[in-house]
Amino acid sequence: MTLVRARISLVVLLASAAAACQTQDKAPLPAYVSTSPHGPAKLASQTREQGYFIEFRSRYALSYGHTYVIFGRTNKAGAVVEREVAGLAPATLDPTPYVLGHFVPVPAETGASDGDLEEEYRSASWRVMLTEAEYRQVVAFIRKLKEKSRFWHASMYNCNAFVADIARSMGYKTPSIWLRPQEFVTRLREMNGG
Repeated sequence: MTLVRARISLVVLLASAAAACQTQDKAPLPAYVSTSPHGPAKLASQTREQGYFIEFRSRYALSYGHTYVIFGRTNKAGAVVEREVAGLAPATLDPTPYVLGHFVPVPAETGASDGDLEEEYRSASWRVMLTEAEYRQVVAFIRKLKEKSRFWHASMYNCNAFVADIARSMGYKTPSIWLRPQEFVTRLREMNGG
């Protein structure tokens, strides 16, 4: 009986993930910027010469897209002067592990992937400005998460799940990991008043 339940659970899980991926992406959405997750009062004390940020992003891809974060520092004008990328994806450009990752976990990488920094592929983004102390806390969490995130699976631990872990560490509510990346980032922002 346990084997039957396991098979039914697997079928339901795969069907849910497949259904979530059947929606269509919209045209690129505008970039949104919010203040610190702990309110604008804390942000006011931060020097504008060194603005710290994390940006939750999604981009278009040949498949259903990709979700990742960019974090770093901005200058007085708000232009990014230092940045780093973190996201979870199969550790190869070969499509075979990507396809297999819909059935079994495959080796993953947690850095930048092709297209992450190209503006024409960005489909949605939400930038949160942080104090230096908040930024250091978020970066420490991201580094630990990157160390332990060794596998990608489309239904169990995908790029949305990786970014959701980061968002939850900051105290945010997160949407379903089975949404398309553009919808995931948009809902993340909306759920948290961004």
